[in-house]
Amino acid sequence: MDLPNRLRTGLYPPLEPFNAGRLALDHMHTMYWEESGNPRGVPVVFLHGGPGAGSAPNHRRFFDPAHYRIVIFDQRGAGRSSPLGEVRHNTTPLLIADMERLRQHLYIEQWMVFGGSWGSTLALAYGETHPERCLAFILRGIFLCRRSEIEWFLYGLRNIFPEAWQKFTALLPPGERHDVLNGYCKQLMDPDPAIHLPAARAWGMFEGSCSTLLPSPDTVAHFASDVVALGLARLEAHYFRHDIFLPPNSLLENIGKIRHIPGVIVQGRYDAVCPIVSAHDLHLAWPEADYIIVTDAGHSAWEPGICAELVHSMERLKSTPDHF
Repeated sequence: MDLPNRLRTGLYPPLEPFNAGRLALDHMHTMYWEESGNPRGVPVVFLHGGPGAGSAPNHRRFFDPAHYRIVIFDQRGAGRSSPLGEVRHNTTPLLIADMERLRQHLYIEQWMVFGGSWGSTLALAYGETHPERCLAFILRGIFLCRRSEIEWFLYGLRNIFPEAWQKFTALLPPGERHDVLNGYCKQLMDPDPAIHLPAARAWGMFEGSCSTLLPSPDTVAHFASDVVALGLARLEAHYFRHDIFLPPNSLLENIGKIRHIPGVIVQGRYDAVCPIVSAHDLHLAWPEADYIIVTDAGHSAWEPGICAELVHSMERLKSTPDHF
């Protein structure tokens, strides 16, 4: 996927990992992980979105490679982890446990936690479970996975992107369009690729079409590519169907466990996928965190203003707190 000009975004040049591997998680799942940047630097773990979207090489570019030890991994069922799109043994508590297993595998005592969209969800869930392991949180495009947010994604986006929503629901029989989630689950979980792949591509195209302030064919193509689409669509449907395997509103109710830890919230004003109300609610519950609204951006991390604020936040955190 093409990126905006570095002069506008502040992204660091492309770099390659100095270490990578695969970590067996259980009898079914294996995690892909990698490290880049400074092996002796401040550890920061990147949490990709979705769930199921997977990570990409450009995600390394948010971080100064001279200062940070950049840890990136693909969550269960996503990207280069295997098996792709697998929903069995795939829950939020298991993802949290996977992060701890990776941290221990890499002999990291504490790390900064950087995540956007679903990555912000997982970052909060992990931090509230293991606050003692977190140096700071850098969160973008806040998604708290409340029922209202899931309903907005499935139905509310129609008010802003009616053409994309019409294409999204056209894959369903007319009698199933009142229940988009279960209708899509039937097709996405079908073992026949002739059935589940077109459904996954349609889901990915819908999300990609709604993710940027201005139309971005590159973003839509990325979300609709087979590997991204299959992991994204299957796992989003799976997690939405189960209310992300956490009690209702648990992320906000447990925010007191991490309020003492430095935090940054970066939110696009015109984020349609994860509307700003969720970031606002998180800000009210966590007033100590820096709250940055990008006035000319939608949801995507690759929006120039969001890129710039994320990189700038990582620069500021180099010296705050002192032990960084």
